[in-house]
Amino acid sequence: MAPPLSSWPWASLGIYKYFLLAPLVWKVAQEWTEQGGAPLGSRWLHLLLLFSARGLTYQFWFSYSNMLFLTRRRRVVPDGVDFRQVDHEWDWDNFLVLQTLIGAALVNGPLLLPGLENLRVWDPRGLGIALLLHVGFSEPVFYWAHRALHGAPLFFSQYHAGHHSTPVTQPLTAGFGTPLEALLLTLTMGVPLAGAFLMGAGSVGLVYVHLLTFDYLRSMGYSNVEVISHRVFEAVPPLRYLLYTPTYLSLHHREKDSNFCLFMPLFDLLGGTLNSKSWELQKEIYQGKNDGVPEFVFLAHVVDIMSSMHVPFVLRSISSVPFENRLILLPFWPVALVYMLLMWCCSKTFLVSFYYLRGRLHQTWSVPRHGFQYFIPAAKEGINRQIELAILRADRMGVKVLSLAALNKNEALNGGGILFVDKHPDLRVRVVHGNTLTAAVILNEIPSNTKEVFLTGATSKLGRAIALYLCRKRIRVIMLTMSSERFLKIQREAPAEFQQYLVQVTKYQAAQNCKTWLVGKWLSPREQRWAPPGTHFHQFVVPPIIGFRRDCTYGKLAAMRLPKDAQGLGSCEYTMERGVVHACHAGGVVHFLEGWQHHEVGALDVDRIDVVWKAALKHGLTPV
Repeated sequence: MAPPLSSWPWASLGIYKYFLLAPLVWKVAQEWTEQGGAPLGSRWLHLLLLFSARGLTYQFWFSYSNMLFLTRRRRVVPDGVDFRQVDHEWDWDNFLVLQTLIGAALVNGPLLLPGLENLRVWDPRGLGIALLLHVGFSEPVFYWAHRALHGAPLFFSQYHAGHHSTPVTQPLTAGFGTPLEALLLTLTMGVPLAGAFLMGAGSVGLVYVHLLTFDYLRSMGYSNVEVISHRVFEAVPPLRYLLYTPTYLSLHHREKDSNFCLFMPLFDLLGGTLNSKSWELQKEIYQGKNDGVPEFVFLAHVVDIMSSMHVPFVLRSISSVPFENRLILLPFWPVALVYMLLMWCCSKTFLVSFYYLRGRLHQTWSVPRHGFQYFIPAAKEGINRQIELAILRADRMGVKVLSLAALNKNEALNGGGILFVDKHPDLRVRVVHGNTLTAAVILNEIPSNTKEVFLTGATSKLGRAIALYLCRKRIRVIMLTMSSERFLKIQREAPAEFQQYLVQVTKYQAAQNCKTWLVGKWLSPREQRWAPPGTHFHQFVVPPIIGFRRDCTYGKLAAMRLPKDAQGLGSCEYTMERGVVHACHAGGVVHFLEGWQHHEVGALDVDRIDVVWKAALKHGLTPV
């Protein structure tokens, strides 16, 4: 049996826990109806507004701290947040629900605090009283209670160990804990407010200012990004004992034997628990101590406006699962549209996410362009310039391999990356399109007893390689293309004895008896209709086709699961499952792990498909 106050009573409700606040919504609706308009003086409305504003405070700091293009140089702990931590902290806002319910009890009925009957908008006396009570009560009470949680092994294991089980602090970590910890925070946060109201100096403004400042400082401390310059503390030395820093909090979170204060290190100084490394480490981190150089970079791009919100710095609950269009994202669509226009006008390639593989830093950068822009002729030069600048930047940094994603290696755009290699022959970074492994993944998905396939996008880089590989296996390849010239060029590349297995067709009807379709070009519902029942659609088209046929099956884009020793993975790559990346990403990883010194650009070398596939399996990458 779990100890009291060690687990949340609504843990089994999941997202439905928010219905616990439904009575407050009902009260606001009643008052709205009775007053014929918004009940601006409603206590219930203020409770709901505070719940939202406080949640947004944590979300704001979460977004900022995970905007790696702004914060990577000042990260306190360089490691990434993995899926285990994401799931562990999923219900981080339980404390907000609890405190809102406690607030509802305090503003209603027999628990009504004096001074709540006729609330003033603002009373400056209340701020002074709350500040005095915070320093004189909240700080010492939290300090000693926090030390007690660490000092008693039973208390720590049952009530506080979970909070410290996350290796990298995040603003959302600040709210993650047991009901006992939440009640302790409620006490330290609530007493200054209660004191101000009991002394007749309470106000609506004080509640908002005090609670949001409290949450702001908590979020800042847990942000894992050093935001306060060491020069501030050097200029005003006493300030270091009045305000903690993310480095200060992180030292406590990792070492667990020092830095117990709420916000004021003064109490650690008085209690003899101030970590002597706090200020020197803070200075080193602010100056960029943990700014590592990646050895592998995957250069991605945005697919569309909706998927642009599937990034680690927007909503963790969205980015940590495979992308799909969700109703919750629709209100943010106008904001995402504005950001798309801003990126088009004045942005450059930026860092999105990272992970470590065998101690080596791997990063994903994104070209600030959306999928549709790659098909605008006037945008071609600008996109290539963005990619070129990213390659040159990687070269200056000492990156070993840079892999191009999807449209960044489009044949019509830059010849599969060959444009950049020809223009800069002295590049030290190896540019890789990853299509060799993409082809290998697709080919190894095809059942071994297959005798015939239908191939669309047949004259593309991938289509050509797939056709040439399969014909050598004596598999008949029905190639859909209107260009006899391109078909004949590919057919002549095949050994003479295998050329007969390559067949050109110009209509989808030609494949009405073939149950293996390799899709490298978008298929409309009408075109899919020609496939016989039981057909499986293997895909290498971006974006993937929509499955309209219930009597057929649809494969996902070619992908591979990263090795088990990949660390710090906490977001999904577009529609991929957790830990799975697109094959072109995986192809770059294999290129790096093998230490190959050639560029993989332009046309695919069919003879290397099996070589790259075996290398991928050797390094622990696995097919999905």
